[in-house]
Amino acid sequence: MRTVGITGPTGAGKTTCLEAIKSLGGVVFDCDRIYKELLRTSAPMLRAIGERFPGTVSGGVLDRSSLAGTVFSDPEALRDLSSITHPYVIAEVKRGLQKAEKSGCALAAIDAIGLFESGADSLCDETVFVTAPIEKRIERIMARDGITYSAAAARALAQRGDEYFEGLCGRKLVNNFPDGEGFFQYCREFFQEDTNGRDQR
Repeated sequence: MRTVGITGPTGAGKTTCLEAIKSLGGVVFDCDRIYKELLRTSAPMLRAIGERFPGTVSGGVLDRSSLAGTVFSDPEALRDLSSITHPYVIAEVKRGLQKAEKSGCALAAIDAIGLFESGADSLCDETVFVTAPIEKRIERIMARDGITYSAAAARALAQRGDEYFEGLCGRKLVNNFPDGEGFFQYCREFFQEDTNGRDQR
């Protein structure tokens, strides 16, 4: 089974890329969704969070607002939280990949930029980031979230630059298409073809 790590800044078209992978019969592991599910269901992870951040877990239930107030204003605390939660998320993705491979799945994708530095990239045969010109990204964020240009621009500009993603990923997909359908077809072709020895697009 070929496993691809996918990432990219907000509004670049990553969701379209992941939908293209699904259309090829691939399975997609959304690490953010897995993380949120584990916050509800993983007793060991919740215990570890409660020990590190007293008062945030009571009766096996996480007080998300309390945790957010504790970690989001403190980079060191946020790193501590990640060091607790990332191994659980990676273990869950690994189990999912093993199950997908046993079922005969030929292609899988991990949507996981925040976890690459914690070892998620070791689960991937290749890593790809999706990028797009900043103005196109702003337009997509406005359309998707129903917000003003200035708010969308602030969100887009707050993202890490392409050089960060290039440092983590081996290849890239540039979304210069005027509509989602064109990019969808481009992504399908990109992942259908043998990637060995190909140049970055």
